[in-house]
Amino acid sequence: MLGDRGPRGADPCDVDHVTTESTTPSTVSVADAYPPPEIAARVCKVGLAKVSTPLSTMVGLAVLAGAFISLGALFYTVTVTTGPGAAAPPFGLLRLAGGLTFSLGLVLVVVGGAELFTGNNLIAMAWAAGCVQTHQVVRNWCWVYLGNLLGAVGTAALVWSAGVQTLGDGAVGETLVKIARSKIALDPVQAVARGILCNVLVCLAVWLCMGARSVADKILAIVLPISAFVACGFEHSVANMFFLPLGLVLAAGSAASLSVAGALVNLGLVTLGNIIGGTLLVALVYWFVYLRTDAPVR
Repeated sequence: MLGDRGPRGADPCDVDHVTTESTTPSTVSVADAYPPPEIAARVCKVGLAKVSTPLSTMVGLAVLAGAFISLGALFYTVTVTTGPGAAAPPFGLLRLAGGLTFSLGLVLVVVGGAELFTGNNLIAMAWAAGCVQTHQVVRNWCWVYLGNLLGAVGTAALVWSAGVQTLGDGAVGETLVKIARSKIALDPVQAVARGILCNVLVCLAVWLCMGARSVADKILAIVLPISAFVACGFEHSVANMFFLPLGLVLAAGSAASLSVAGALVNLGLVTLGNIIGGTLLVALVYWFVYLRTDAPVR
């Protein structure tokens, strides 16, 4: 049973009503992006499809996403590493270059197809619109998070086995340890706040992708938000699933070994921040703006 929908009329839970045309086809070219109200409806449609995905497929795609983000994280690490004795490039430009290369991860997730925990926080919009139930959201998030963890840790193991840490006379390995140490050193407020800011940008990147009509559009929509969060030093839980285990292994046995407990605390706090940023500050805000009058009666 549906409540009063107001002037918008379309049911955001109806997967058939989202078309490939703009809501104003007579004045807007099909080459242009979908308008924000249509993006909101598409997010609900995708959220319903995600929670309805068979478990084996869901976990398999989540493992891929963990691996994809890890590849982006590795690309970032190599990019920001300066060789022994090399002059350090300007701080901002180096971080911008790192952000651009890290974008590879989300490009692979969105274009290649995978299930990423942080992006799936947008399912909260479908929940708020009454399209999916609470237990479906929790089930998706838990299994996707686990799959992302498996993919990230597995990729970290492959990277270590391949000896990538020895590149640049060991400079890449030193950078990986430095990154992990800096994450563990964050105090709780910093970890949560950086997690919030990170997933605001990640979910905005996914939101923009929902408005894209081509692969090129999607890539362009991803690059700037992801580059911004990386350059600003924000915290992404799935990237940390790669950085922290690899940093722990590389630092093991040294005088400056890292704490496993500290790594787990960081991952938990950053995950909490990611959930807050993606759900409260993106998904539910856009639901309030575009879909609240369309919500079915619960």
